[in-house]
Amino acid sequence: MNSPAAVIPSIPDWSTTALGDSASWPASLRLTVDILLNSPQAMLLMWGPEQIMVYNEAYAALAGLPSLRAPGGKVPSMQPAAWSWNSAALAPAREGRSVSYRGVSLPLWRDGSIEQQRLDLYYTPIPDAGGASVAGILCTLAMARPAALPDSDTPLRMLVVEDNADARYLVCETLRALGHEVESVASGEEALPLLAQHAFEVLFTDVSLPGMSGVDLARHARKQAPQLALLFASGYGDELTRHLEFPSQSLQKPYDIEQLQAMLEQIAAQVRGS
Repeated sequence: MNSPAAVIPSIPDWSTTALGDSASWPASLRLTVDILLNSPQAMLLMWGPEQIMVYNEAYAALAGLPSLRAPGGKVPSMQPAAWSWNSAALAPAREGRSVSYRGVSLPLWRDGSIEQQRLDLYYTPIPDAGGASVAGILCTLAMARPAALPDSDTPLRMLVVEDNADARYLVCETLRALGHEVESVASGEEALPLLAQHAFEVLFTDVSLPGMSGVDLARHARKQAPQLALLFASGYGDELTRHLEFPSQSLQKPYDIEQLQAMLEQIAAQVRGS
């Protein structure tokens, strides 16, 4: 079988733009532009006090303006919506701190007219040659994460059990963004007292936990609350949860937001009896 051919992008002639010959660029600008042009995610860079605009094909397609031709490299005649939507939005980035905004409604050009589109915006400061100050800001744009469940007035009450702190933080923030009420702990031993004290509807636990496993935790939890819905996350498929003596659902790691949301919609329908 033949390997797919590598696609090598053409190198723009930056000498014809406001940025000038790339040989004179600081390393931070060169690296940022290389990442931007090679990324499938929509990215927009504003560089220098003149606010020179550089962007990739994905951003041009997202913005929808027929006149936009990547990679840019000019001072815009009008500020892009990613910059002009909120005058205070870029303050943290100008101070050297990354910042993100979720579900921002921006005007985009679609089929000859302007439409509002919800986007997630991520701003990253780019240092100057000496690293002492911010010379540019990179904005990454993504379609807004899935909206909360339709029955958002009655979110699922969930307990998340995950021993990896980063993974625990990520899944909890995702669940909250989807409209649910979430508490979390790092072990089964910590989970059992909470399950006894609170009326959770869903236990979302990793299968492989230090000490008490997620499966053993689920067995104890079901004895305390037989109506509790069980959702497992496992890096080993459903091998450990396929033949359990109680009903459960499982997600294979790594899973995406759409898979998680679809699973929770099923669980919500079962819990609410709809």
